[in-house]
Amino acid sequence: MTNITFSELEKDLKKRENFAEIKKAYLFAEAQHKGMKRQSGDDFITHPLEVCKILMGLNVDDTTLIAALIHETINHGASSKEEIESLFGSDVANIVESISKINKLELPNQNESSSIYLRNILVGLTEDVRTLYLKLADRLHNMRTNWAIEPEKQKQKAEETMSVLVPIAHRLGINSLKSELENLSLYYLKPDVYNDILEKLNDTVEELNEYLEEMKQAIITILTDAGLKFQIKGRVKSVYSIYNKLNNGKKWDQIYDILALRVFVEEEAECYQVIGLIHAHFRPMPKRFKDYIANPKENMYQSLHTTVFGVSGQIFEVQVRTYEMDEIAEKGLASHWSYKEKGAKKVQNLMEQKLEMFRNIIESGANKEDNDFEETVNTDIFADTIYVYTPKGDVVELPKGSTPIDFAYRIHSKVGDTTVGAIVNDQMVPLSTELKNDDIVNIKTQSNATPNQDWLNIVKTNQAKNKIKAYFSKKDRENYVANGKNILEKELRKRKLSFNTIFNNEAIKKITTDLKLEDMDEVYLAIGSLRYTAGYIINLVNSEKQAVDDVLLERKLKPLKLNYKSDVLVDGSPNILVNMAKCCMPVKGDEIIGYITKGQGITIHKKNCPNVDLESDRLINVSWNMASTNNFYTNIYVHVSEGKNIMAEIITEIGKKDSLVRSCNLKEIDGQTIYEMNIRIKDREMLDSLINTIERMPHVISVSGHME
Repeated sequence: MTNITFSELEKDLKKRENFAEIKKAYLFAEAQHKGMKRQSGDDFITHPLEVCKILMGLNVDDTTLIAALIHETINHGASSKEEIESLFGSDVANIVESISKINKLELPNQNESSSIYLRNILVGLTEDVRTLYLKLADRLHNMRTNWAIEPEKQKQKAEETMSVLVPIAHRLGINSLKSELENLSLYYLKPDVYNDILEKLNDTVEELNEYLEEMKQAIITILTDAGLKFQIKGRVKSVYSIYNKLNNGKKWDQIYDILALRVFVEEEAECYQVIGLIHAHFRPMPKRFKDYIANPKENMYQSLHTTVFGVSGQIFEVQVRTYEMDEIAEKGLASHWSYKEKGAKKVQNLMEQKLEMFRNIIESGANKEDNDFEETVNTDIFADTIYVYTPKGDVVELPKGSTPIDFAYRIHSKVGDTTVGAIVNDQMVPLSTELKNDDIVNIKTQSNATPNQDWLNIVKTNQAKNKIKAYFSKKDRENYVANGKNILEKELRKRKLSFNTIFNNEAIKKITTDLKLEDMDEVYLAIGSLRYTAGYIINLVNSEKQAVDDVLLERKLKPLKLNYKSDVLVDGSPNILVNMAKCCMPVKGDEIIGYITKGQGITIHKKNCPNVDLESDRLINVSWNMASTNNFYTNIYVHVSEGKNIMAEIITEIGKKDSLVRSCNLKEIDGQTIYEMNIRIKDREMLDSLINTIERMPHVISVSGHME
């Protein structure tokens, strides 16, 4: 292997603001390590250079790179913290001193407690969190050259890497380092298993790559036809990822994501468009869609994941993310240093917050025995779940911080809804009690009991939150129906009309058919939720409509209107500036009115928009230009229940209707879970059809064109 040199890194390093200091650090390290060799036979200076190269790939700041180049000058040189501080400043000196302490520690054997090792790492982190990035890069290069040390040491380093450093890399979201450390550790810990998996992959690698390329080209065609700008990459899953699935009981033919594709786009909204387009062409595998954009992981990882039945009957995992999301996913928080507008200090503060728990454990565990400390670390840092028991001894897994209410809903929705109390370890406890490992939980219920909205502030799991929200959403639906019926009856009395006269069987059939609703209860719901006004419903039955011939005649008498470029025609003003109101976002087919603004032309609102004063002298009559073929953007609000993540299914249905999702946000309002979706649509008829389709989907409570 050719030894790396500083000149190979110099081209990229010259782009750094503090290149002179970085080069000074290299020359200092070169002098300190002169004549030294590593066990691999390489010049010692190659190690700090390789560590620097790894960190450059993570876009860390200049201080970290300077520390990387001189990080061994105390342990493997004649330098001191004082000398380094005088030459490079206190930040660099503190990082180098911390890494020097850490690198002196090692586990003599697998049986010795790792708590001392963990504690000293965490103590080092209290000075500067950048030490952690340096340690991970230092270990990665050492694992790459692990072959040079004796076999017993190889395995020890691999054990240490897996038990201590890989979880930390995961916490920081540095997937690129984490994946390579896992693979290298597996290679030394279980070489037979590693080589067996590698051999199976190599036997089919040519065929797998052909499938990848075929699927890649299919997706390129789909996204290009949709006018999207993107990049796409394909890969075969890593050896360790496959091993992990096999080790968890999967068989080789049950690993569905050996073939993986990753699509990169500029904007978050485009991520959802890509998923919708892919699902419209390739059948998604049920329960495999994950939205880590709306619900990021703790380490700030964001991406959309789906698994589809692709070309040649193969199963593909597809990930979709923006370029910035990919930076964070692969390089962790340090990648933010490459976005200057965010500021290095702000990023370091973020990292400090993420490691606050580590410091708290150091402080609380300072005077404890090693075994106690190790237990604390394993419980609070490396374990996110607890295991509690039913009175019959069945094990229930819950996230740490869960309460008896979470436990009840994990058992069954009915148990959760009718919970009135909890007995934990034979003692009655408040429902807000935080459960602990090995607790025995007995839930007390009453058949006539109902959930309390205050529970939403207590529960930990999304499952419990969604089921509580679903209960109140159903209750709200009943209120909307009753309210809608009352509004309609009042409007009929106001017009001195009889319900039975207006709404006979024929009229009800016409309304439900025109509006694509199932029955009068859904008509009441539409009125009560303000989707339609009572007047609009009555007019559908009672108002006289123009004959088709009259409409055609009117068009002949006014042919110039069809030539206007605007989507909306303004009486007497053929070329006036027209804008769609953002508050109500009308689409072609809505009843609309124009509002004359000061200097901004005419703003087009729905006639029932609450922001329009119908008595204002600034209103002007407008109509839709039926010759226009433009699309419109509007919002729909999808109320979901039962804790089901059905966003992928909704996006797929929207794609089937020749529509696209521009953005999607998860909202929690008044105890309800709502998807707020901004969609591209042709007209009101298409929108009504789409809303009707979504409303019929499982786990959808209701869909409306405004926030209820």
